[in-house]
Amino acid sequence: MFYFFSKILDVLLTPLAWSVGLVLLGIMGRERSSRRRASAALGVAILIVFSLEPVSNALWRSLEYPPLRTMRPEVTYDVVVLLGGIVEDRAQATSRQRSFNDNNERLLETFDLLRKGTVHSAIVSGGLVDAIRKEVVEAGALAEQLTAWGIDPSRIIVEDKARNTYENAKNSEAIVRAHGWHDVLIVTSAFHMQRAYGCFRAVGLDVDTLPVDFRSYASPYSGELLPRAKYLADSTTAIREWSGRWIYRVRGYSK
Repeated sequence: MFYFFSKILDVLLTPLAWSVGLVLLGIMGRERSSRRRASAALGVAILIVFSLEPVSNALWRSLEYPPLRTMRPEVTYDVVVLLGGIVEDRAQATSRQRSFNDNNERLLETFDLLRKGTVHSAIVSGGLVDAIRKEVVEAGALAEQLTAWGIDPSRIIVEDKARNTYENAKNSEAIVRAHGWHDVLIVTSAFHMQRAYGCFRAVGLDVDTLPVDFRSYASPYSGELLPRAKYLADSTTAIREWSGRWIYRVRGYSK
């Protein structure tokens, strides 16, 4: 039920949904015409504001800074946990070739840690990318990529049941306990690290953190003044992450 509910919120907690709702209310509402016009104007304003570069960058920066990085360079870790959210399932299912999205630095960093010997093993966590089509299991696709890059399969543990960050932590915790591992590192995007770390704390697992894939920058904007669909998409992702943090804390999934 929570998984289904979270997917509905993914749609509702977006500037586009707010804008469309207000514009429709302005067009179809029965209130006085001045209120209807104000509703429609507010809907358009929301769409424009969240499509501006300074707004999207500020939202990203609020998620990423200060960065939560506790990795100890002097430690050789027993295991690194690679959190999913990387595979583009539709493209991969169609082309039968590996296809990754903008979160791919999580995979690249995990490969580098294994290659350098900074970690002994890796837990690759992620279940079905799409629960309806059931075509691509993320952990399997990521493990195949690491193996293709030369990592010994015996160093990779596939956790292919998790559907969200909490399940990533819960399922990985069971694997860590079963192997008797102590030094555990988690790798995920900087904007996602606070929620991920909170989930591992909630399941009682002490971990170090290595955030990657930073997307915000110190300058508020690069000179782009006009609203862009890209910035709207960035704002939407950031708002979803903030809502995810709040919902996870309310449900006790994150500490």
